[in-house]
Amino acid sequence: MVSVSDSLVTPAAPARGTALRPVDLRRVQLDGGFLGDWQRVNREGTIPHVIERLESTGVLDNLRRLVGESDADFRGPLFADSDLYKTLEALGWEATRGDVSAFLPFVDEAVRLLAAVQEEDGYLDSYYQGPHAGERFTDLPQGHEMYKLGHLIQAAVAWAHAGRTDLLEISLRYVDLVHSTFGAGGRDDIDGHPEIETALVELSRLTGDDRHRQLAKRMLDLRGYRTIGEGQFGGAYYQDYTPVKQSREATGHAVRQLYLLAGAADVELDEADAGYRESLDALWTSVHEHKMYVTGGLGSRHRGESFGDPYELPADRAYSETCAAIANLHWNWRMLLLDGDARYADEIERGLYNAIAVSTSVDGTSYFYSNPLQLRSGHTHEEDAPSTRLDWYFCACCPPNLARLLSSITGYLLTETDEAVQFHLYAAGRYEIGDGVIAKVTTSFPWDETITISFDSPTTRETHLRVPAWATGATLAVNDEEARPVEAGYVRVGSGVTAVTLVLPVAPVFERAHPWVDGVRGTLALRRGPVYYCIEEADLEDGILLEDVVIPANPTAVDAGYDAALAAPALTIAGGRRRSTEAQLYSADAATATVELGDVRAIPYFRWANRAPGAMRVWVPTV
Repeated sequence: MVSVSDSLVTPAAPARGTALRPVDLRRVQLDGGFLGDWQRVNREGTIPHVIERLESTGVLDNLRRLVGESDADFRGPLFADSDLYKTLEALGWEATRGDVSAFLPFVDEAVRLLAAVQEEDGYLDSYYQGPHAGERFTDLPQGHEMYKLGHLIQAAVAWAHAGRTDLLEISLRYVDLVHSTFGAGGRDDIDGHPEIETALVELSRLTGDDRHRQLAKRMLDLRGYRTIGEGQFGGAYYQDYTPVKQSREATGHAVRQLYLLAGAADVELDEADAGYRESLDALWTSVHEHKMYVTGGLGSRHRGESFGDPYELPADRAYSETCAAIANLHWNWRMLLLDGDARYADEIERGLYNAIAVSTSVDGTSYFYSNPLQLRSGHTHEEDAPSTRLDWYFCACCPPNLARLLSSITGYLLTETDEAVQFHLYAAGRYEIGDGVIAKVTTSFPWDETITISFDSPTTRETHLRVPAWATGATLAVNDEEARPVEAGYVRVGSGVTAVTLVLPVAPVFERAHPWVDGVRGTLALRRGPVYYCIEEADLEDGILLEDVVIPANPTAVDAGYDAALAAPALTIAGGRRRSTEAQLYSADAATATVELGDVRAIPYFRWANRAPGAMRVWVPTV
């Protein structure tokens, strides 16, 4: 039996004191509301669907064939094992919170196969033990071996927190092989897809073995010396173009960049003098102030699934991969733990309610891989740029990634210090905030502006409540006192409190992009609270093309009522117009004539394509 430390049951539990401490995710029980319902849909819809697809697409058969239990050829991409590991991680987090007996036959079968396939020295990889047997560690740039191991480790950590360590024993045997092969004095080459770094740090926290964090740090510090080579997309694609501590601009494959930064932040959390902070700060600015879509999406180029130049943010060509938004949430959470700045929680919220939420259908069983902010009429459907959500992908990294995030989402809502408890995201539920005090959060946020927190006994520490940067006009009432205005950041409430009411106005607001964002000049985006809206072909009369719809330069929008089918409120933009002439591709005419169209319906961006395939846009042209 492997011994584990008493580290917190949470996706990231720093080994030393930091500005903020995460709380055990079991101390939070969601009760309906947006996040509670999403977590339920994840458990009842997404996870069973992912499990079925892992079987039907051959991911488990890839392991069975290695022990003579299947005669099927290897199927899927070479990194298909990682999809299994992410699903196991999701179930591990579910197991920490409740009964998962219905899923245990799948878990038991997967663990049995992994144990049977694993070689005596610990190596485990269905691709390099199968169709490419004998080629282990020969193609680190493309082979994803460390990437897959990272997800295996994270699954093992989740299950160890749930009290089951057989998967941890399997992962530790493989990690020992990596130590002997790539640790100090071993090979100096690196994997082409970062991910293992953050997993190794969490393994170190769980087991108390510092060797794992030191291996993660070694892997970070070996990057940037162009040992991988240019490959198909260049060294920046593999995050091997500039040493991490010298990097100042986000480049290359967006998911690789963001997983790398999450790993660097993890090391920084556990080592006060690790030396990554200056780079982390500069790269945070590069990502969030120069290269991020208004929805929190990241990656503006389909080629290489990569970041583009600063302000290169075309709405219709946004790649904005779901996994990139999830990786950014992981990174921002670790940055939040480092210094407690509210801007990190603001970005977690932006990504969660927009770039992440858009990836999943209402029922949780179909998904987007890329998430553009505009889909043109007559769009040519492609797997990596579909016209509607698909129930699976050949590269199926996103659905199980969503599953593991939603299963552990209660680990990202709350933190604490010796003096205070901090609420970062607002979700209806029951929160154990320490010293025997239970906080009950009652809210329909993000749809309703009122968040009420009642405590079953007077609080023993301060309560800090995040006021988002978008929440102009926010107010706070403590106990029976009159509400007072509060500014963006964290508002502090003293101890001895029994109730607080925070109001975050969610009236519709139109936003403009920076003038250097050429792709959306002359357009407006509509936001209600943290949620961005779009207009969709499904709401237009027959014969009207979305590309012909324009709105006033100074428009107004009002609530149009709750749409039960979309499980969200719609909005109405007044004064819509329609281009009335068929303009030439290029013309000397100053403008195109328009006719009155009337009110234009808008729905949350994350709910588009739930009714029918068709055109959509977030940035709406003005006239």
